[in-house]
Amino acid sequence: MIICGKPNFYTGRGTFSLRVNEIRAVGIGELLARIERLRRLLEAEGLFDPRLKRPIPFLPNTIGLITGRASAAERDVTTVATTRWPAVRFAIRNTIVQGPNAVPQIVEALSALDADPDVEVIVLARGGGSVEDLLPFSDETLCRAIVACRTPVVSAIGHEPDTPLSDLVADVRAATPTDAAKRIVPDAAAEQALVADLHRRSARALRNWVHREQHHLQQLRSRPVLAQPLAAIDARVDEITRARATTQRDITRLIDRQADTVGHLSARLTALGPAATLARGYAVVQAVPPAGAPTVLRCVADAPEGTRLRVRVSDGVISAVSDGTEQRDDHEAY
Repeated sequence: MIICGKPNFYTGRGTFSLRVNEIRAVGIGELLARIERLRRLLEAEGLFDPRLKRPIPFLPNTIGLITGRASAAERDVTTVATTRWPAVRFAIRNTIVQGPNAVPQIVEALSALDADPDVEVIVLARGGGSVEDLLPFSDETLCRAIVACRTPVVSAIGHEPDTPLSDLVADVRAATPTDAAKRIVPDAAAEQALVADLHRRSARALRNWVHREQHHLQQLRSRPVLAQPLAAIDARVDEITRARATTQRDITRLIDRQADTVGHLSARLTALGPAATLARGYAVVQAVPPAGAPTVLRCVADAPEGTRLRVRVSDGVISAVSDGTEQRDDHEAY
């Protein structure tokens, strides 16, 4: 830290004072202050928002790994991951991980892995170090490149106390490279044990269900109605036979009564019909106009002299012509 000011020395009292007008951090203090300013800027832009975090696939086939060449971080990630799941594959990009040239190389490797369609998750891995050693992972360019990736990114930089800004913008923050491998790759032995346990539990549940259904079926079969299903029917045979005979007899009687009713009604209709009236010696006389349909005569005025007549009797029709009319005396009999 550099302090600028005006010194004063009082010889009489032997005291020294300094009126400070500027305090400037240098070295580690300056680096930490610069990182803090960048952290506040990125946080204000919402780049730490949990809603931006992309989920890690359950079992990635290919893991992209950015780390130093032949580093302990590379060995930790690959060894732990392949031990947990031997089939996992790696696409490794070795870069320098400290110094002024680290950021461009890391950003380039990040872009290449993000463009690889086989890579399902990317890990940034580096062992521990000083603030200066880990400075590239708090660089603004790298942080924004991590946010821009379409592929989920895991930041595994340093040890547990180390928290570079890449940890805050990445989708997952791992305490160490070993922790990153454990977070990304499931343990095959644990998964197999889980599957075996689920198999045992499902088999036990199925056996219990079959046992319950068998017991329920035995209870149903023990009921008399199912043990001797025809017994109830045999006990009702006579009753059903009597009911059937009674029903047939009642239906026959009903039909006979209705037939008699129909016969009586038919006879009444015949007696009251126009044919019966004609058979008793009556006739229906109609006036036949030159045009139009014949009309029944109701009075002598309907048949003046010369009117063509149509006389209907019981066995046919008689054509006639009116030669005049005669008014009937009210006391004259037919």
